[in-house]
Amino acid sequence: MLKLNKSGVLCLFACVLSMGALAQGRKAPAYPLVTHNPNFSIWSNTDDLNASTTTHWTGAEHSLLGLISVDGEIYRFLGKEETNYSTVLNASDEAAYTVAYTETAPQGNWSAPEYKADGWKSGSAPIGDDEKTAKTVWKSHDIWVRRSFNVSKPASINELFLKLNHDDNVTVFLNGEKVYEKTGWTNNFQYQPISKKSLKAGQNVIAIHLVNTAGGRFLDFGLVDKVKDNSANTQLAAQKSVEVTATRTIYNFTAGKVDLQVTFTSPLLLDDLNLLSRPVSYITYSVKANDGKQHAVKAFLGASSNIAVYQPSQPVTAQKYATDKLSILKTGTVEQPTLQKGADDMRIDWGYFYVAAPASSGAVQFISKSAEASGAFKKGAVTSTESKGKSLSLNTVIPFGTVGNATVERYVELGYDEIYSIQYFNTNLRPYWNNSGKETIEGQLTRASDEYSAVMQKCMAFDKAVAREALNSGGEQYAHLCILAYRQSIAAHTLVRSPQDEILWLSKENNSGGFINTVDVTYPSAPLYLLYNPELMQGMLTGIFYFSESGKYPHPWAAHDLGTYPKANGQTYGEPMPVEESGNMIILTAAIAKVQGNAGYAKKHWKSLTTWVDYLVKDGFDPKTQLCTDDFAGHLARNANLSVKAIVGIACYAQLAEALGEQETAKKYRAIAESMVPKWMEMADAGDHYALTFDDKNTWSQKYNLVWDKVLQLNLFPQKVYETETRYYLTKNNKFGIPLDSRKAYTKNDWIAWTATFAPTQAQFDALIKPLYVHALETPSRVPLNDFYDSNTGVRENFKARSVVGGFYMKILSDKLLRKD
Repeated sequence: MLKLNKSGVLCLFACVLSMGALAQGRKAPAYPLVTHNPNFSIWSNTDDLNASTTTHWTGAEHSLLGLISVDGEIYRFLGKEETNYSTVLNASDEAAYTVAYTETAPQGNWSAPEYKADGWKSGSAPIGDDEKTAKTVWKSHDIWVRRSFNVSKPASINELFLKLNHDDNVTVFLNGEKVYEKTGWTNNFQYQPISKKSLKAGQNVIAIHLVNTAGGRFLDFGLVDKVKDNSANTQLAAQKSVEVTATRTIYNFTAGKVDLQVTFTSPLLLDDLNLLSRPVSYITYSVKANDGKQHAVKAFLGASSNIAVYQPSQPVTAQKYATDKLSILKTGTVEQPTLQKGADDMRIDWGYFYVAAPASSGAVQFISKSAEASGAFKKGAVTSTESKGKSLSLNTVIPFGTVGNATVERYVELGYDEIYSIQYFNTNLRPYWNNSGKETIEGQLTRASDEYSAVMQKCMAFDKAVAREALNSGGEQYAHLCILAYRQSIAAHTLVRSPQDEILWLSKENNSGGFINTVDVTYPSAPLYLLYNPELMQGMLTGIFYFSESGKYPHPWAAHDLGTYPKANGQTYGEPMPVEESGNMIILTAAIAKVQGNAGYAKKHWKSLTTWVDYLVKDGFDPKTQLCTDDFAGHLARNANLSVKAIVGIACYAQLAEALGEQETAKKYRAIAESMVPKWMEMADAGDHYALTFDDKNTWSQKYNLVWDKVLQLNLFPQKVYETETRYYLTKNNKFGIPLDSRKAYTKNDWIAWTATFAPTQAQFDALIKPLYVHALETPSRVPLNDFYDSNTGVRENFKARSVVGGFYMKILSDKLLRKD
């Protein structure tokens, strides 16, 4: 639940009486720690901060390790020691290797060590069907692979793991014994434990059968030894509580005879673009004795160099240096392949990661191998020994001196300089904070330090304001969701300026294709940005307008996306969504005009808007077979909810024309939209609800697109529609929400939040929102808030860490616009 304490600070706390999961203090499926953009995004996926290694939103380990020494006793409060492996048999990310292979089903016991692979071909790894990445091309249905290797002392191996990246179904044998099998595919290396008993001293053979069932083909593999984990020898600080606010995540611990508060602050204030774009987060440590005595205290932060790599096998450089005000550690890959790749499951491997501490704090910094970091702190061996390698640790020892009853506070900064952030129609763009090319990351880190107190005050004030607005608009459970969504939505974007000097606020479609500036991701995300900075909302549309207006996208409807993040060079999604994206662009342009009180932005792009609205008039009311934003559900013809989008889009164009003084145009398109409404009601009428498609009255769907009719006060659809739909939705409520439609049990929580916003009563709104709150606290999918899941089980269908949760703010936006008018 959410509650305002005596100081007005929003606290997320467990309501033991309402549901069992809350009694354990869970506040979120994953907790934001460092949240700036899709590249610099670090999370804790467990309720206790010290119960797991911190990760990038993709799930890759981006380890932050925190220890505190109290009178020589060591306690771990942040993360776990990073998992480290030593190579037994290299994969191709470390060194080249060859295999024997055949694409014809072999006779006999082909996986046995003694098998004679006569007639098999020899090829280099990796194997696959993409000639850009594969060294041996494979395009058939099956492939059989054998690889021989030697091991001198298998008994010395601690824990043996298969290191495997495969597409699709795979069966793996080691010396003739089946050790692993999986139906499905991966898109990066996975580590699977296997018994070392299958190894023998001398020559060994790995044999693999790979089957392609659909899509791509790929195989790369090796063996690794998991380095022994000595973390069990470290005591754990006892976590007492965790609070989440819009900009901060605050943990409280007891570490022996002291109490420790650790606060992660990413100052993402949407109305301050310089601060928003500054790629610096703070970790604040506050310590005081809990027994009335004096104690010698120092803390340790180890930050992995893997924060600056795509794969842990990439070599990095690291260095320690100082400015007048800061002690700084820096790391980045040796290769520095700036903007050379784009993908969904990707981490940045260009630019540099920084850890900085104020020189006045007396912090001591050093660099070590990751596996040696905590041991160096425990032994006091804090000297820099590493400047190049893999999986290094940037280490900072923070002295608190003698601590008593008075709280002692220290902080460190984590920063990332991408150097270049986005490729925009083949022009590399610097991050917004360094658009001139004359700024430095040291300058940003210094400014962040100089402004520390002021920034923290701004964040606390903003957190209170967001909490108050959400609480007043939708109640405690709704406010909880809004707060969890805030940093996540923002961190799925990157801020740059275009070559035309226009703001671009570009999303990455996280975990659902990796596309950049996807219009039907912008659409659900929009309420957050319309509320707090419509200039950013413009920055979500400008690139799409440019794509059409430059002639690069010649179709009479809006594009789906601008490419695959971070390359915005033109649409890479496989097909258009004509009604969906054209409707989205017009509706959101009208929303910008509504919140800004003028249609100046629309006027700049009037020709494009006119082209798109004419397409909606022609083909939008009764859509032909095509995709909509819910493309995971497949193609659909005569989609009643998509028809609503077209009708609303046409009325939005009329509203914009009126604001621009184009009265005749406004009357024309308003009349068209109004004429469609009774036809829609007749064609979609299914008695106690309105159908999913015009031609099947035994179906139903959420008509979330109706919300704009209310929010923008278009007054198109009669109240009967809202009352009928809402009553029907409430008969379909499952534990974690109403399904998206009648086809399956899966749902989208952003759309439920929109549907709830147009509910006629507060009680109905609450009934629709509560399951989303329950999902956030009980889903077994421990990832940054997932928006697409099974409404019965709460299990993630797909998607995580997406910006679309900004759509939770729709109720606040609606209330604000209604008050304004």
